[in-house]
Amino acid sequence: MNNRISFRLWGRYALFTDPVTRIGGEKCSYHLPTYEAIKGVLKSIYWKPTLIWYVDKVRIVKPLRTQTKGTKPLNWNGGNSLAIYTFLHEVEYQVEAHFEWNLHRPELANDRIDGKHYSIAQRMLEKGGRQDIFLGTRDCQGYVEPCEFGSGAGIYDGIDELAFGLMFHSFAYPDETGGNNLETLLWQATLKNGILHFPRPEDCSVRRIVRPMSVKAFGIDDNLQAVEQTEQECL
Repeated sequence: MNNRISFRLWGRYALFTDPVTRIGGEKCSYHLPTYEAIKGVLKSIYWKPTLIWYVDKVRIVKPLRTQTKGTKPLNWNGGNSLAIYTFLHEVEYQVEAHFEWNLHRPELANDRIDGKHYSIAQRMLEKGGRQDIFLGTRDCQGYVEPCEFGSGAGIYDGIDELAFGLMFHSFAYPDETGGNNLETLLWQATLKNGILHFPRPEDCSVRRIVRPMSVKAFGIDDNLQAVEQTEQECL
């Protein structure tokens, strides 16, 4: 089954928020992209509940730089407050990922048509994504284009290992796990020769239940297009 894509991802700013910094209402980015953020980019390129995207590896191409900016976030009861956000500045990555069928959705078995989902994903990648691309938050616009993973020079290619400690990995949703809870997954992030090799969500040993969550129901021609219809729209 053809299910693997690789692409260049870049933008002027990125904010992969460290949850610890949210306590005071101000945000500071991790130095590395999170699995969940890259998965969000993949879903913006192309996604249906029939499949699950898995991020295999991410290559850091440009130097890790931060920039602090004053912002005026909206208050819950109206008006604005003042906050300092620390963004990553001038980021560029190479991403390799693949999708697998979501076997926890047997009702969508007829939508698992080999080749069609892959061709749509490739076409949407060439067009820059089916939806807008964001780097961690909507404030940070991102851009994608196909590329060969490992092409060109990367700033950290010659550094054998950089450890970044315990980091947020992703959320485990019931429709992808078959369970009844939303879970937070953590991992020990290590950059090896400029490349992040992400573990699969089920291989993350540090996990915490956030809250119970039920699975959203999908049905072909009910609240979900068949892949043939999607393919026609994307021509």
